[in-house]
Amino acid sequence: MTDLSDLFGLAGKTAFISGSSRGIGFAMAKALASGGATVIINGRDEDHVQKALGSLAESGIQAIGSTFDVTVAEDVEREIGRLEAERGPIDILVNNAGMQHRAPFADFPLDMFDRLMRTNLYSAFYVTRPVVRSMMARKTGSIINICSVQSELGRSSIVPYTASKGAMKMLTKGLATELGPHGIRVNGIGPGYFRTELNEALVQDAEFSRWLVGRTPLARWGEVDELGGAAIFLASDASSFMTGQIIYVDGGMTGSV
Repeated sequence: MTDLSDLFGLAGKTAFISGSSRGIGFAMAKALASGGATVIINGRDEDHVQKALGSLAESGIQAIGSTFDVTVAEDVEREIGRLEAERGPIDILVNNAGMQHRAPFADFPLDMFDRLMRTNLYSAFYVTRPVVRSMMARKTGSIINICSVQSELGRSSIVPYTASKGAMKMLTKGLATELGPHGIRVNGIGPGYFRTELNEALVQDAEFSRWLVGRTPLARWGEVDELGGAAIFLASDASSFMTGQIIYVDGGMTGSV
């Protein structure tokens, strides 16, 4: 019988999590570290990265900081190459970097559409490409793309965000199909509505919160630490025959009408 600590354990693995200095990305990093992985905290603001490293250190977790902008392809190629040369191969990749902007579709600013797509979608393409080359050479690796309930559901005022997360879902399935023969698994996590800085305006909106509680079978907001179990599962050998799938951690929202 397989020991559960071995099945879910991540000892000896290195995980890179984009956009992980706070919010969902930070929660993912903390969870993977608790499973035994060496985690690389990424962000484009050095102060935020250092604050995240300090917070982890207070919990007894020593992590690595990597400050660069994942929406700039040239920076990604350089920094991923440097990290792997200095720290060894990346075994687990979490494409988490994301942003939101709310506006009516007819008036949505073109520059903001471009920025949102670069952050939510292009960054995953940019980071995955160099990481995958190394994984292919080793015939192993786990990639986790952070999708959303908006990978399945539409909502007014966030049409570009919905488009980006729908694309992340299909990027996951396409990569899983192409990379499976190389021993690389690619899955996604689709968070529902969680208390994060990204959603602070909605959290403070009493009318929206009432709607959310009524729309969600578990009748509450999610807490970011509740995403850790899915991250450990997908990163570990516990999901060794699983690829091309999206796990929705949403309190039941996508399963109800």
